[in-house]
Amino acid sequence: MQGHTLLYSPVLALLLEAVAALSTATVGYVAFLFGQNYIRTLTSPLATLPGPKRDSWVRGNFINVPEADSLRLQEDWLRKYGRAIRYFSVFGQQKMLTVDPKAVSHILKDGYVYAKTDQIRHDLGALLGKGLLFVEGPDHRKQRKIMNPAFGPAQIRQFTEIFMQKAIELREIWLSMTSKPLREDGWSRIDIFRWVNKASLDIIGLAGFDYDFDSLRAEDDHSNELYNAISKSLTLTAPRTTISLILSNIPAFRNFPTLERRRRKEALDAIRRIGGRLIANKKKALGLDGGASADKDEISGHDLISLLIKSNVTEGTPENMRMTDEEIISQVPTFIVAGHETTSSLISWTLFALALDPHVQDTLRKELREHPSDAPTLEELNSLHYLEAVLKETLRLYAPVNFSTRVATRDDVVPFEQPFLDTRGAACTELRVAKGDIITIPIRMLNRSLEIWGSDAGEFKPERWGALPEKTTAMPGVYNHLLTFLAGAHACIGFRFSIAEAKAVLYTLVRQFEFGLAMPPDDIVRKFNVVSRPFIDGNIEAGPQLPMLVRPIKDA
Repeated sequence: MQGHTLLYSPVLALLLEAVAALSTATVGYVAFLFGQNYIRTLTSPLATLPGPKRDSWVRGNFINVPEADSLRLQEDWLRKYGRAIRYFSVFGQQKMLTVDPKAVSHILKDGYVYAKTDQIRHDLGALLGKGLLFVEGPDHRKQRKIMNPAFGPAQIRQFTEIFMQKAIELREIWLSMTSKPLREDGWSRIDIFRWVNKASLDIIGLAGFDYDFDSLRAEDDHSNELYNAISKSLTLTAPRTTISLILSNIPAFRNFPTLERRRRKEALDAIRRIGGRLIANKKKALGLDGGASADKDEISGHDLISLLIKSNVTEGTPENMRMTDEEIISQVPTFIVAGHETTSSLISWTLFALALDPHVQDTLRKELREHPSDAPTLEELNSLHYLEAVLKETLRLYAPVNFSTRVATRDDVVPFEQPFLDTRGAACTELRVAKGDIITIPIRMLNRSLEIWGSDAGEFKPERWGALPEKTTAMPGVYNHLLTFLAGAHACIGFRFSIAEAKAVLYTLVRQFEFGLAMPPDDIVRKFNVVSRPFIDGNIEAGPQLPMLVRPIKDA
């Protein structure tokens, strides 16, 4: 034993010395971070904004609720302090929050002056890789320009057949599940989110890569490798503990190999590996694996990746406007994870809203059942005005993303539509912003603003879309005065895809089924991870779910 002690004591000494050095460096860096943030709170123009006092040096104003889920808390601040405020995030970092449409429009109109923060980019990169949602500046501009044609109206029209095919497949599965209900009233209990999520994943597989996940038909324990990787990636949660927040917010420790990060990396690596294989097979089939160019008319395939390859390698495309294989592969996790998760969340919340309001549900069903086709075209879906209004109202009330965060890349002046009061009580119509200042854009709050949408802004009323309040015209947004898909350079590139898919699935399901609540509505809560998904309060660890009552329409 003594020999072992003598043998290993130098190693132990070195290990202890390394731990001590690391601890000293950590404490030093954290102290530097606190100092840097504290100095900014004194020198930044944001210091003139009113707002809540810091509750904690480590967690800022978010001791009892994570910042991502703090909608009600931030609404309270705006009511108390005014339309533009300052609050504190982790490590004393200050942020501006405003619900002024003119200010928000200014910030969004040029996404290259106000970019994603390093923290947001790191989190997106860890989950989705370095695709379109990760890159900034010239790289984002290039990728966006190359990818835009793949998401244009003509391409969405071609995808509608896939949307309808999978919607009908889901309908048939539910008809089988509800054919022998356990309840005397004919209702069957179904986890809406689980099944809609499967259908949406199948759709993005076929439309994105001509790849069939077949998740609607496959058993959960017999699903394929790509499906397993995606499920694992989305199951992982955002940091909640103080230690995880520290590791996440200190750049030097962002890649510290925690169990969660190792699992997330394994999932992302699997998605990229399989996506790379799919892209290589496509290029080989098209005779493009040698890096050659081709005439665009010679390249077949209408899935998103084929269209991306097509726009990237056609003759005449300048080299500086071509994406590398690595850049194309980086789009795969974005297409799959962000694409299907956003739409499945939208459809699920729409069905939840319809269950809350049977009158709206009946009105929608009447419109849909008056249409004779079982598989309408995109133009036919777009002609259904009440369906359009229901979807817009869901996008307004249940926006998949609560807020967006931006950092100023240079000094700027932000104009305001209405004056705000600073800490001295002076009315201000503009605010200077310094390079490095962080601004939160409260998507859900603006979509629900009483000032913009009227006294009934908190209600689900599709009829409002027949005559919107005049103030909604000031709302920035790529889609119908809604901030849900953002605006400007970083507006959601796939918003047309998501809306068309949701219309197809809702058309098919609402015509065939009636939907009711399986539990009190307050028992369903929203938790954010990529998008806001439904959970059962008190059973968050079970993962996202939305149990609802479903029964076929008798004369359907």
